[in-house]
Amino acid sequence: MGRFVRWAAVTAAAALLVAGCSGGSSGGDEGEERSGSARPTATGAKALPASLTSQRPDWEGCKATADASAPGRDWQCATLKVPLDWSRPGGKTIDLALIRSLARGGDRIGSLLFNFGGPGASGIAGLPGYAATVSLLRERYDLVSWDPRGVGASEGVRCRGDKETQAAEAVDATPDTPAEERAFLKDAADFARGCQRDAGDLLAHVSTTDTARDMDLMRHVLGDTELHYFGISYGTELGGVYAHLFPERVGRLVLDAVVDPSADSVAHRENQARGFQRALDNYLASTGQAPEKGTRKIADLLDRIDTDPLETYSGRKLTQVLAFTGIVWPLYREDSWPSLTSALGTAEQGDGSELLALADGYNERDPSGRYGLLPQAQRVISCLDDKQRPTLAEAKRLLPEFERISPVFGPFLGWDAAGWCHDWPVPGQYETPEVSAPGAAPVLVIGNTGDPATPYEGARRMADELGQGVGVELTWKGEGHGAYGNGSDCVDSTVNAYLLKGTVPKDGKVCARRR
Repeated sequence: MGRFVRWAAVTAAAALLVAGCSGGSSGGDEGEERSGSARPTATGAKALPASLTSQRPDWEGCKATADASAPGRDWQCATLKVPLDWSRPGGKTIDLALIRSLARGGDRIGSLLFNFGGPGASGIAGLPGYAATVSLLRERYDLVSWDPRGVGASEGVRCRGDKETQAAEAVDATPDTPAEERAFLKDAADFARGCQRDAGDLLAHVSTTDTARDMDLMRHVLGDTELHYFGISYGTELGGVYAHLFPERVGRLVLDAVVDPSADSVAHRENQARGFQRALDNYLASTGQAPEKGTRKIADLLDRIDTDPLETYSGRKLTQVLAFTGIVWPLYREDSWPSLTSALGTAEQGDGSELLALADGYNERDPSGRYGLLPQAQRVISCLDDKQRPTLAEAKRLLPEFERISPVFGPFLGWDAAGWCHDWPVPGQYETPEVSAPGAAPVLVIGNTGDPATPYEGARRMADELGQGVGVELTWKGEGHGAYGNGSDCVDSTVNAYLLKGTVPKDGKVCARRR
């Protein structure tokens, strides 16, 4: 399953829309990073050629695709050229697909960039659907997003086709025998080879650090002297890395549903096991069940499905990994909890159809059998970021602790530590991302106490690592993945005041959940 760091509000968004870009001139500075940056920085700063810094995007109406209609006249699309290899900025370039909607009011602040997480979420598809949530911000900001390198319309990577993706759903993600272990590792190695075959040289240049540098060139080309940014889920890690590389260019940054920057690959999975178990406990309590008893019942169901996959109305089998995915997905939003109740009930009766439908939603599989590419891009990007790659034997030694943390989620995430980047063809870049940003403007860091995918504790760690006077934590006592636009007037008004007026709240402010 890999990293569950995704923003649930945008994963069902429409297909990609593309347009063109032409040369020109733009205001702003040269876009060089600060010197002396640490772990995530593979190379030193290099001056950019005028062919990159003088770009003026040719904004045009976004075009419809076979999968989705155009987002409307308010939206414009363009492309931006960035270096394939940031250590050779005068070399080969790749195109990034951009989308924007211009500020509606007269008192414009600048551009506000959005990253919706993943890693691998499409901003081209996601931003139009998110615009209603940030409608107030649209009065003073141009809303801007993009498909990061390796994603969607920006040189997107496809590691395996739809038939191969569906076949992989039958691979046991918690192997019980040596034969299942061999199949588990073979599937991971096959995926890695497919990525290398499709991406070629790009596979070594889709890291979070590469994308942070892309953002600074984007800021420059858009004509902004500072970067104003809204990062959600994995987008918080990206925002933290940007702040570290370019602290003097930090404008107003919001980081919501925060990834713990102090956690390595294994600790990240342990955090997620805790977060999903906490959300499951809260869900079970809301239905009147004792969390410990309800957890054991679900774990037993998954064990039975491992031995005997369930029938579904579509004719496909509900395997254990699909059942697990179907349980994960509705925990992202509290208003989806009733669907989990119904799906678990029918599964207990021997019908896996509802859990399969939930799993397909998470995996971006449509009724025709086509799969979205977010899960593949997620793996490609995170395997380039992560240096820590446990062996099968090391992962097996970790399993008892994972199972202690969560009988439901622990086994999958423990095994995943070995399978996710097994036999990956390029080395990872760092154990943990460097996000310290001394001298940067205050960054608003939001934690949700019930967040399943990015547990609440990560927000405090992000605020601390950004540095004293930089990281400002806002807590919401709520449920679901993320806080802004999730039903809290307190959170929304605090974020809006920060972005629209520059009002920085007191570090440690708490927004209580409405009852």
